[in-house]
Amino acid sequence: MRIAINLLTDDPAHPSGAHWFWTRVIPRMAARLADDEELHLLVSPKSRPTHQGYGDRVRYITFPWSNESPPRRTATEHLFAPVRLPLARIDVFSTLMAPIVRSAPGLVVHFKTMHAFTAPEAIRPTVRLYRRMSYPRTAKAADAIIINSESLRHEVMRYLDVDPAKLRLIPEAVDHDLFRPGDADEARAHVTERYGVTRPFLLFVSSLWPYKNCEGLLRAFAAAKSELGDRQLAVVGPARDVAYVAELKALAEQLGIADDVVWVGGVPLEETVQFYRAADVFVYPSFNETFGLPILEAMAAGCPVVTSDRSAMPETAGGCALLADPHDPESIAGALVKACGPEGERLRASGLERAAEFTWDATAERTLDVYREVHQRRGRRGRR
Repeated sequence: MRIAINLLTDDPAHPSGAHWFWTRVIPRMAARLADDEELHLLVSPKSRPTHQGYGDRVRYITFPWSNESPPRRTATEHLFAPVRLPLARIDVFSTLMAPIVRSAPGLVVHFKTMHAFTAPEAIRPTVRLYRRMSYPRTAKAADAIIINSESLRHEVMRYLDVDPAKLRLIPEAVDHDLFRPGDADEARAHVTERYGVTRPFLLFVSSLWPYKNCEGLLRAFAAAKSELGDRQLAVVGPARDVAYVAELKALAEQLGIADDVVWVGGVPLEETVQFYRAADVFVYPSFNETFGLPILEAMAAGCPVVTSDRSAMPETAGGCALLADPHDPESIAGALVKACGPEGERLRASGLERAAEFTWDATAERTLDVYREVHQRRGRRGRR
């Protein structure tokens, strides 16, 4: 069995969560391959250096572009894949969107989000239109669809006409080698020296899209300020929408908390773990998530969590976080105060246990099983 995995949808200059996912899953799948199985990675000249060291059983199929040029990448996915993958004798193709022409006998798609429907403001109009046109066709063409939460299952079933039997739930996981408890005092000293967070603090980690609800968090922080003492709020994440970030900073001024908010910006994952270790509470008040991996990252690093009471977040938290209504700043504020008080230690202990349930080994094994299942099913069809 030859499996091709499409890695072209990531921009090598700005790696996303998808890049993190595959760099954890691919080497673990490679270690589990049978003698007659191979992985072939679709990469561009620019993205190939970011996918190295996976072993002899992992090979490469080079396409001209990855997501440093989304229009060119999309065009070549549709035009090049139907020619190149058959030449490589690919049996199962794993991708996000199906090529217009079927490129391999078996097709497995990974649906990560339905944001084109649930959070359209976070996606450029052309991309939103492409996804809304491609998702229904892809769902129909796929032999199996991998999703990462029950919440996403409900969204897929709501927005797409899809056979429920195609859906395979495989949760994402935590890199426990990186996200683990550490010395909180050392972590605080690190973030103070490097990022200017000078007092005890609450932590928000996310790209700054409107649906992530940093606005609601600012209002909640202002409402709870008198009960939070001299704590700061550290906002860690890249400014994907510059105009929106300007609005957030103006709101902090209006609320009288500008001097208490530290706009850290994007940082490497190796630095994010220092923030988790140092923070009093991690706050994730998003309106919509299909999994919410930062919840588990914070838990794995020993940080109490406050998150939203909807979509995938309660499912991911598993009863080990305080839940709040993301549309109600007072609800978020109340949860922050509780998490900074006596609830903190309980959340810290239960969060560590919850995060330990999610491993990349399990994710890789179950993903490889789906590829094998599709290959075997397609093989049986071919013999009829």
